[in-house]
Amino acid sequence: MNRAALAARIDHTILKADATRAAVTKVVDEARAYGCASVCVNGKHVAFVARALAGSNVLACAVVGFPLGAMDSRAKAQETASVVAAGAREVDMVIDVGALKDCDDARVRDDIRAVVEAADGVPVKVILETCLLTHDEKVRACEASVAAGAAFVKTSTGFSTSGATLDDVRLMRKTVGTRCKVKASGGIRDLAAALAMIEAGADRLGLSATVAILEALPN
Repeated sequence: MNRAALAARIDHTILKADATRAAVTKVVDEARAYGCASVCVNGKHVAFVARALAGSNVLACAVVGFPLGAMDSRAKAQETASVVAAGAREVDMVIDVGALKDCDDARVRDDIRAVVEAADGVPVKVILETCLLTHDEKVRACEASVAAGAAFVKTSTGFSTSGATLDDVRLMRKTVGTRCKVKASGGIRDLAAALAMIEAGADRLGLSATVAILEALPN
């Protein structure tokens, strides 16, 4: 895989609470220079990022219900509508982990569906936070995501106890098949790890170490 092909699979990400406008601008400039799939930011930065990416093929991506997912579905839907209106062209939401553990799969599905509907055609990636889930819960979360109309299932926020693992990516790929795509994120810090995630079945990668990883590949 060459640098351009890998970049096209990367959501270049800056989600820390202390992210400044200068830091976000740097990420935007890097994503444009390398041809990443998107720049993934918190909602407050979406309008600025969308304007800065205008005229490029790089999308503005926003997180919703981040990082815990433990908020009312109506609030998640309102946040989704707000970031889409601000220019987000992809939305990464966090599921209701507690509802999944309560075996309330209908609530999990309806929570996702509320965001999908509010996104009004903008693709939604559903963050499962796999480090908190059992094997069965991961499978059920994938099924709920597909049933709700998600475009992707995604491993992790990067803010919990651990990030993406190859086993989780393989399980998610096996579970969803071709019904939706898979995004690996959290703790992917070098080229070998990034390529292994793709080999395991990831269609997209969420990275903050984007530049270092891409620079390890030839043009």
